[in-house]
Amino acid sequence: MELIFEISKPGRKGYSLPTCDVPQRTIQATYCRTSPIDLPEVSEPQIIRHFVNLSVMNHHVDKNFYPLGSCTMKYNPKINEEAARLNGFTEIHPLQQAHTVQGALQLMYELGEFLKAIVNLDAITLQPAAGAQGEFTAISMFKAYFNKREENRKYILVPDSAHGTNPASVNFSGFTPITLPSNKDGLVDMTKLKELMTDEVAGIMLTNPNTLGLFEKSVREINDIVHQKGGLIYLDGANLNALLGIVRVGDLGFDAVHFNLHKTFSTPHGGGGPGSGPVAVKKILAPFLPIPIILKKDGTYYLDYAHPNSIGKVQTYYGNFLVMVRAYTFLRSMGEQGLNKISKSAILNANYIIQSLKDDYSLPYPSFCMHEGVLSGRDLRDHGVRTLDVAKRLLDFGFHAPTVYFPLIVSEALMIEPTESESKETLDRFIDSMKQIRKESRDNPDVLKSAPTKTPVRRLDEVKAIKELTVRWKK
Repeated sequence: MELIFEISKPGRKGYSLPTCDVPQRTIQATYCRTSPIDLPEVSEPQIIRHFVNLSVMNHHVDKNFYPLGSCTMKYNPKINEEAARLNGFTEIHPLQQAHTVQGALQLMYELGEFLKAIVNLDAITLQPAAGAQGEFTAISMFKAYFNKREENRKYILVPDSAHGTNPASVNFSGFTPITLPSNKDGLVDMTKLKELMTDEVAGIMLTNPNTLGLFEKSVREINDIVHQKGGLIYLDGANLNALLGIVRVGDLGFDAVHFNLHKTFSTPHGGGGPGSGPVAVKKILAPFLPIPIILKKDGTYYLDYAHPNSIGKVQTYYGNFLVMVRAYTFLRSMGEQGLNKISKSAILNANYIIQSLKDDYSLPYPSFCMHEGVLSGRDLRDHGVRTLDVAKRLLDFGFHAPTVYFPLIVSEALMIEPTESESKETLDRFIDSMKQIRKESRDNPDVLKSAPTKTPVRRLDEVKAIKELTVRWKK
């Protein structure tokens, strides 16, 4: 098939595409264009500038600092993207026979082995396509485990400092969540844990470090208390960026953990996806893993469905494969020592910011934090200012806002996670901007209330947007 584009004559818009005579084996003639295609005639510089200008109207990690707490918006190395675009990965199909996709299966198998080694657990599934789906998968395995043992356990303990998806995952898995309160230091209340951990409780979902960025110092005792009652312990691995190469969660007694490949291992996830939430478990839970399991025998990789106690599939086919390719590339690039440096740098960056700002904003829990920290803007209310106003004002300085609606146990929260990606120069600019905003809240609070003023879109009327939701464009 020969397609000939004619350069349009002066005064004539668009390109002309002649009728084409197409063999039946390629494109049916009924699908061929019979009239000129109406496209504008533009030069290459015009079209490039158009899309570049669109890109800078949005905020993204390639443009500037993205301190969104609990989301780990680290820089995404471009080598990850190059690997994910290789034809051998993009031009395969999940229904191909295993012997024709050995490279893909090898990558998935080795990725699973790397992840197991990082946490020192025994078995893994790469199938869940998000962190929340990883939670659901793990707690569903808890349910299957107790059903197999014919134990009627009804509840899962969820600390009030946990991620908001935890209670939902508990409910979807057939359990009922029970809130476990924090103590004055922002850690699990051990007295309350002992009181709540009965024979009806299947286990606990623990985020460690928790959403305050604090490491649960009594984690071994917590796990012992739960295990002594026959329960299981799940680690919400969303904050694993603080632990890489420093501690293996399997050594702490956890029975299951999920990984956020799209956060900890540097895969883009702005705009809601895509994600990947593999789950690693101890041997006692291995029979309940989703099928299929990727195994290796005599140098050949294959998909094993022979698991009668499996909870079944939790995702179509085998999960978000190209996210796995990116994470695998990142792991191979960093190596064991690199992973250790990631966590140490993330912890150093977070504490540098929090300690630099603690006199300007309240620090409700003064302990040193891990990979992220939580300040409070509750004192700003004396000037009629909320942390939402701080978040909007930061946009004028070229920074994305930190998380301001979470964690719920901190009033007017400012949840900041710098990750290991950012330089001291960037952190200093952010700190200076936050200090200036604090000064403005006292001297000229209207500046914050009217912000942002330098963005393509000004502040939205959120109440009006909720009441008068428009979900399509009207011409």
